[in-house]
Amino acid sequence: MRQRVVAVFGGHAPAPGSADYEMARELGRRLAEAGFIVMSGGYGGTMEAVSRGAREAGGLAIGVTVDLFDRWGLKANPYLDVEIKFPTLFQRLHYLVTAGDALVALPGGIGTLSEMAMAWSLLQTRELAPRPFLLIGARWRRLLEAYHDPLYIREEDLDLLQVVESVEEAVLRLQAMIAEGAPVGSGPRG
Repeated sequence: MRQRVVAVFGGHAPAPGSADYEMARELGRRLAEAGFIVMSGGYGGTMEAVSRGAREAGGLAIGVTVDLFDRWGLKANPYLDVEIKFPTLFQRLHYLVTAGDALVALPGGIGTLSEMAMAWSLLQTRELAPRPFLLIGARWRRLLEAYHDPLYIREEDLDLLQVVESVEEAVLRLQAMIAEGAPVGSGPRG
């Protein structure tokens, strides 16, 4: 059986030692210890942290990067085993949200929100095959509560996501969902 790939969305701002950076590092470590390959946006902040945690645990870290950021002087983080680079931000975003067998969102900014929203929309419209999608932390719960309105977002749409409070809960939930036969995506195609 091939290793499952978990795509992790998260912000670029957290610095080493910050709570969000260390949470992402722990997530990468725990996912690798559970036998998952970690895939992220490939740059700094939580993307670096999740890659670092995976590598420190002997796991594999994939980074999905974009040519545009080269012009801004951004470099892929040093903890990647594999870098997959796309010419446009949209192609990068599409790959990142569709190539994972499971999806996990950490706290982040506009980029993370766009990743979460695109993945959720693709799951809702069934353009993306069903797969586990976990959101870690109270920020996501508050966001979903703010948008909860049956006129616009139905209960079955909310059921496509699971908000968890901790990294430990996320990894345990992910393992349980896969063990119980939850549908998972087809992994990276590149």
